[in-house]
Amino acid sequence: MSDLQSETTSFGFKDVPKQEKASLVRGVFDRSARKYDLMNDFMSLGIHRAWKNMTIDRANPQPGEKLVDVAGGTGDLARAFIAKAEQRRKQQGGESATAVVTDINEQMLLAGVKRGNADNLAWAVGDAEKLPFDDKCADCVTIAFGIRNVTNRVQALKEMRRILKPAGRFLCLEFSRPTTRALERIYDAWSFNAIPYLGEKVAGDRDSYQYLVESIRRFPHQDAFADELREAGFGQVGVTNYSGGIAALHTGWRI
Repeated sequence: MSDLQSETTSFGFKDVPKQEKASLVRGVFDRSARKYDLMNDFMSLGIHRAWKNMTIDRANPQPGEKLVDVAGGTGDLARAFIAKAEQRRKQQGGESATAVVTDINEQMLLAGVKRGNADNLAWAVGDAEKLPFDDKCADCVTIAFGIRNVTNRVQALKEMRRILKPAGRFLCLEFSRPTTRALERIYDAWSFNAIPYLGEKVAGDRDSYQYLVESIRRFPHQDAFADELREAGFGQVGVTNYSGGIAALHTGWRI
């Protein structure tokens, strides 16, 4: 790899200096925070809700556990984790589960707080590559549709493993590669044409949603990202495709 390549990273289809990516991504989500949940419904035709529900089912929340939801935005996964753990606590007893939503973008967190807070839900501004948490503090770590926006993915994965307790579980939900060429053509037509158009008409921001589409295409395919989890030290790495590979759930454990 040349010196120039080693000092740059992807921002959509462009390559930018590594030190600039975080601020560029922050700008995207500053602009899109207010309409982010609505646009997720448009972009995925509402299917992202089913993907997140399946992710929480796999997370298997238990009474007394602590979740850290990285790049957690408005807190969908964290709220669902607490709610499912509370259902189990009412059946079998124990302490209430807790969750912390951390995100580098304060505007996303503020949008989440405006949706309503909960006693067992906390919010923290934090960089996925330098998480503001102690070692081995979490039973479960999740990240949904956020890892592709990180400058150094393996460093962020190592940080998420660092804060997991031994035998703690990691779940990453991310857009991925369709498993058939026919589905890939349909998905490309939808995402490159409809999503930026909807971003312009619904959120008044075509550029941010053009970036989001491009960032999905620059993200590694399922097997390549699974290798990055192994490089970061996770064990028992697994991948489950959702909706024909449009999204994928990547899982691992701190062994």
